[in-house]
Amino acid sequence: MSALICGSFAFDTIMVFNDKFKHHILPEQVHIINVSFLVPDLRREFGGCAGNIAYNLKLLGGDALPMGTVGTDFASYAEWMDKCSIPRTHVTTIDHTYTAQAFITTDMDDNQITAFHPGAMNFSHLNQLSKAQGVTIGIVSPDGRDGMIEHARQFAAAGIPFIFDPGQGIPMFDGNDLRQFIEQATWVIVNDYEWQLMHERTGLSPQQVAARAQALIITKGPDGAVIYTADTDYQIPCAEAKAVNDPTGCGDAFRGGLLYGLMKDIDWETTGRIASLMGAIKVEHHGTQNHTVTIEEFKQRFRQNFGYTFRTAFG
Repeated sequence: MSALICGSFAFDTIMVFNDKFKHHILPEQVHIINVSFLVPDLRREFGGCAGNIAYNLKLLGGDALPMGTVGTDFASYAEWMDKCSIPRTHVTTIDHTYTAQAFITTDMDDNQITAFHPGAMNFSHLNQLSKAQGVTIGIVSPDGRDGMIEHARQFAAAGIPFIFDPGQGIPMFDGNDLRQFIEQATWVIVNDYEWQLMHERTGLSPQQVAARAQALIITKGPDGAVIYTADTDYQIPCAEAKAVNDPTGCGDAFRGGLLYGLMKDIDWETTGRIASLMGAIKVEHHGTQNHTVTIEEFKQRFRQNFGYTFRTAFG
């Protein structure tokens, strides 16, 4: 069983400003703002939703096939994917573009200023699902607008069950767009903030979304998650993290766990807990693809957190 993961690849350049923005930005002068922040701490991480979700699913032993568009500067990321044994079969390089990039500066109050360059992501619609073989499940995660619309349509036309995951891309879509995605998708996942936007734009309740798709999953950070189905609402607790170092990418880790549970046909209560634990493992590490865990270690931590051991048809 293979999961086709449609979404972005990106370089995340993360900088730390060892002061507070409010000390340097004068409210009465914001109309002529011209500031420079000294950032002695800098790191560059591999990111993007498709890359992150594939990485987490691969850690659990799932067959991940990420699909996305990248620029001519992708070589170091490609080497990392090869090292992690994540296939690049459906990663398309777009000439004369950069890979999507986020430049994030964080101050001592945990405020952030981010500049995002979409680059090659804007050409994601050029990738066609018909070129992917042996796919049994999919996910449409944040990407170029046209690509998300096309890939959802193609999944539905091919009869391949898929998760609709609008993420930070949700502002690109109006109520009609979102209702169309919901009708096409098999499952829908959003965080609690994204749910508020989805609810406002569609007018649908969680139960109405779950009646159109097979389930709606709303993640709530440290408060866990709720999985709404046509028959039952499942309250999913947050797994315990050994340390809280960096929440960036926790949502993608959760989605990797979610895909794993769906691929293994595990019940919703256990699937949600698998996803929750993946998020907790990720939050313990800086960056979105720097954590590691074996399936044996994962099952041991699962038992420690939730008091039982999960099994699949494959062990």
